[in-house]
Amino acid sequence: MSNTNIVTIGIDLGKNTFHVVGLDATGAITLRKKRSRNQLDQSLGNVPRCLIGMEACAGAHHLGRKLEKLGHQVRLLPAQYVKPYLKGHKNDFRDAEAIAEAAQRPTMRFVPLKSAEQLDLQALHRVRSRLVTQRTAVINQIRGFLLERGLPVRQGAAALRLALPQILSMPSESLSPQVVRLIQDLAEDWRYLDRRVALVTKEINKLAEQDAHCRRLMSAPGIGPIISSAMIAAIGTGDAFQKGRDFAAWLGLVPKQISTGDRTILGRISRRGNRYLRTLFIQGARAVLLRRQTWARHGFGAWLEAASKRLHSNVLVVALAAKLARMAWSMLAKGRDYEASFLGHTA
Repeated sequence: MSNTNIVTIGIDLGKNTFHVVGLDATGAITLRKKRSRNQLDQSLGNVPRCLIGMEACAGAHHLGRKLEKLGHQVRLLPAQYVKPYLKGHKNDFRDAEAIAEAAQRPTMRFVPLKSAEQLDLQALHRVRSRLVTQRTAVINQIRGFLLERGLPVRQGAAALRLALPQILSMPSESLSPQVVRLIQDLAEDWRYLDRRVALVTKEINKLAEQDAHCRRLMSAPGIGPIISSAMIAAIGTGDAFQKGRDFAAWLGLVPKQISTGDRTILGRISRRGNRYLRTLFIQGARAVLLRRQTWARHGFGAWLEAASKRLHSNVLVVALAAKLARMAWSMLAKGRDYEASFLGHTA
């Protein structure tokens, strides 16, 4: 059958091979091919402009930008939203068919294509997150070795950093020379990771200062270079969301709802979506709460004072993080700076 009948294509992405299924206007399969990475561009370049769906995964954004240059309309789908359209046992062609079916749905939620700059910024954040995790593991291991030998240290990396030279220099029957050497090597690893984290953080800060969207977000309380740049890397200008509440829900900062009939049951936060960005917003909210003397300067200061009297501190942190997320999306999507008076008027 001719390729001119194709209106929708689903591509199941692989490392070196791709499975392609094309549907006509009636939903019938008119194309079913397996293509290598080198063959895919030429194969789709000969197909009339159509809708192409792919799962959002590694390499999808790069390939999506290339297909858009060929004139196709590209839609990236979250993998969990494709699964309900899968028929029968799983194989690559059925996956591609399910992607094509899901891409046509008018109520489907899609992942916006990321630019090369967004992917670069995202890579920096992923490297920094890995380095911070490794540094935390090293600190915990040092603390564990000391505790096993009856040398507890006050909680916090700063306390351990101050106590470690004295512990290692003083004669002690608890620490053998072998353990002392081991902890000294771990301390050197800690210093190396500190330097690497500082370098990556400096690069992120520099990029954030150069970006107009990041500077706009950083005018809000609790949002600095790390949060603003991570938000830009994740959602761009926020076009994928219709309102701030949708963005907060995507971050998993809204209650999990289990409702039926006229009963509405709200539980803990859903914790869905971008875990890294959700964690950053919660950390930003904690930073705001620690500076109680600055609450009056914020547009939501009155709300924060009232909420602090009736909510548990952990619940208050999440509620403030959700408010900061909605506020950040509004600033980003509508292109305006933080205005405390505006927020106070609308609170």
